[in-house]
This record gives sequence, structure tokens and C-alpha cells, in this order.
Amino acid sequence: MKQIAAILLLMSSAWAADFHLTVAGLGGEPDYESRFNMLAAESKKLMGGDVLGGAAATKAGIQKALAGYAAQAKPEDTLVLLLIGHGNVDGSVFKFNVTGPDVTVDELRGWLDKIPGKQLVVISTSCSGAVLETLKRENRVVVTATKTGTEKNAVVFARYWVEAMRDAAADVDKNETVTALEAYNYARQKTTGFYETQKRLATEHSVLDDNTLAARLAVVRFGAAQKAMNDPQKRLLLARKEELESAIDKLKFEKAAMPIAEYKSKLNALLLELARAQEEIEK
Repeated sequence: MKQIAAILLLMSSAWAADFHLTVAGLGGEPDYESRFNMLAAESKKLMGGDVLGGAAATKAGIQKALAGYAAQAKPEDTLVLLLIGHGNVDGSVFKFNVTGPDVTVDELRGWLDKIPGKQLVVISTSCSGAVLETLKRENRVVVTATKTGTEKNAVVFARYWVEAMRDAAADVDKNETVTALEAYNYARQKTTGFYETQKRLATEHSVLDDNTLAARLAVVRFGAAQKAMNDPQKRLLLARKEELESAIDKLKFEKAAMPIAEYKSKLNALLLELARAQEEIEK
């Protein structure tokens, strides 16, 4: 208990405030337009944050929103950006289709690079695989609906990415938190299943870059974990719990390089502290 209190004291001025932005781009056809906006609205309902759609989803609107986050964000914060819609590759440059001038991947990178903290960038558009090399950066997870810029058909990945935010089945380890990696795996499997059920050749193959950070970057929380986010003290405990879970994963990865007795000692200490944190969260 004293150890938990000490952690709260040390962390009391440093709990992260997440930023979420979902953008529904141009549909081109009424059906797509409606579908993109419905997914964006559901994303806001599940994750909160800001949504840009229709006439508001412009290059200037996206730049303004991201500039606002850059002015507020701290190194311990997390940004989640979800782009839903159509994309294309002009020459070798990826563009996200919005009202007015399209957003190029280089412009997007410039805006994102000004925002401190961890980032999850999900681009669910055709041709989105073309952004991977440009957007790759430390502390940034990039998810694309397609593997390359040559997969040009409309994609369904966003439907299942958003579904992962409300389906407890996405929480594979049952810790009441869906990480970026869990959401990605859920959406990827569902997307594959969609094409198999429709007996169609898959025209999209999603990609996740940086699965190390993705495994510990929380996207949405359920149950006690969700309630804890509304309590500043428990939110600190939740952050500590996630740190401990990451430390355990790291220790397991390093197991082969240390004496078994040392491994067991460190693992038991981490598990004990994790159990104490979980007990405090559930009170």
C-alpha cells in the first residue's frame, strides 16, 4: 500500500490527456459519403475527441485541429488520428481526398511531427500503404488499410477498426483495455473474413508499423478500466498498471538472456505489484 501511495505521489502531476481526431473524407458517391460520416460519428461516440466531416473536412481544418493539439500536448500524451475515406497516389505522392485541395502525406507528416508524445495514425483509405515509409517515426504507430499504394479499390477496414472499439472480443488478454495491436488484429481478421464470406478476391491487405508500441498503446477501455479513467487517482494507478504489464512483456522477451532465478525473482516482484495496482483500481 505504501508503494502504491508513493507511485501516486510521484505521478500526480503527470497523467496523460489523450487527443482523438477522426476525419471522414470525400465519399465521391452518396453511399460512401454516408458510410464514412456514420463511422466517424460512431468513432466519436466510442472514443470521444473531435470529428471533421463533410465541408469541415478540409486541408485547413485538419491542419488547424492538429496545430491545436501541438500547442497543448505534452510528451506523456497520446494522439489518435483516424482518417476514413478515399486516397490516391499522384505520381509517387499519397493524397487523402477531402473537400478542396487534398492532403498530401508530406503535409500530414509535417503537422504530426510538431505534436509531442505517442501517436497512433490509422489511415483507412485506398492506396494508404504508400504512406508507411514517410510517416514512420519513433513513438508513432502507423496502420494502413492497404499494403501498398497500388491497392486502389475502396476499403472496408475502417468498419472493423471502429467495431473493435465496442466489441469486448477485441480485448484478447481480457484486461479491459483494447490496445492498438489488439484493435489492428481484430480489424485485420474481420476484413479477411469479409472477403472470404463474399467470395471475393481481397483487394486490401492492412499493415501495422511498430507493433512494440502498438502492444502497449491503449485505444479504448471497458469496465473498471473505463471507470478508472474518470477518477484522477485511479487513472494514475491505471497508467502504472499498463507500465507494469509492459515491463512484464519486456522481461519475458529477455528471459533467455538471464539466469532463471533472476528471471523468476523479477517476474514475481512485477506480478505482485501488478496485483496490488489492480486491487486498488477495483476498489
